[in-house]
Amino acid sequence: MTATRRAFIFDMDGTIVDNMSFHTESWIAFFRRRGKDIDADEFFRTTAGRQGKEIIRSEMGEHLNDDEVRVLNDEKEVVYRELYEPHRKTVAGFDGLIALAKEMNVALAVATAAPNANITFTLDGLDLRRHFDTVVGAADVARGKPHPDVFLLAAERCGVAPEHCIVFEDAPLGVEAARRAGMRAVVLTTTLSADAFAEFDNVIHIASDFSELTIDALFSS
Repeated sequence: MTATRRAFIFDMDGTIVDNMSFHTESWIAFFRRRGKDIDADEFFRTTAGRQGKEIIRSEMGEHLNDDEVRVLNDEKEVVYRELYEPHRKTVAGFDGLIALAKEMNVALAVATAAPNANITFTLDGLDLRRHFDTVVGAADVARGKPHPDVFLLAAERCGVAPEHCIVFEDAPLGVEAARRAGMRAVVLTTTLSADAFAEFDNVIHIASDFSELTIDALFSS
């Protein structure tokens, strides 16, 4: 009997790399230049996983056209990359986990709300892209998280049914997107404590990093 194909789908920011504080800092700087103060904790809880264009329209107005939003989002992302570049590295245990997953024939995917420039900055900057069967980003789907589109597309490209996928996430909107996709989730507490995920029935494990995760145990959960 042929073994069921399985997949790990990784959110990128805050999960593969511990960078969400830099994203939030860059958003705060971006909005402050425009006379708007935002609360960092609340901003992360309500926007992490949403696409930049969605955040800009939500905070600055739906009247903005696509070109205006693109220019503003590019400006914010330049600030982010300048802030984070000296600190760029994977979360502890990530490299070992994906190496073992590949040995076990587990499909690997990235599903992120990041634009292509940030995907290149992170995955190519750390020489990670070659490890993944597919990478799905903001340019590939119309809607960000909590909509399940990005996870469902990643699963489809891997040829794996949603129920055989495990999503790695760090944000409530991302865990909700996984739930809507019919996928179980592992939470990384790189930014929020475990309490922030208490309401989700699809969370099978919560960890500070990847170092103590066991692949067989995750799939048997």
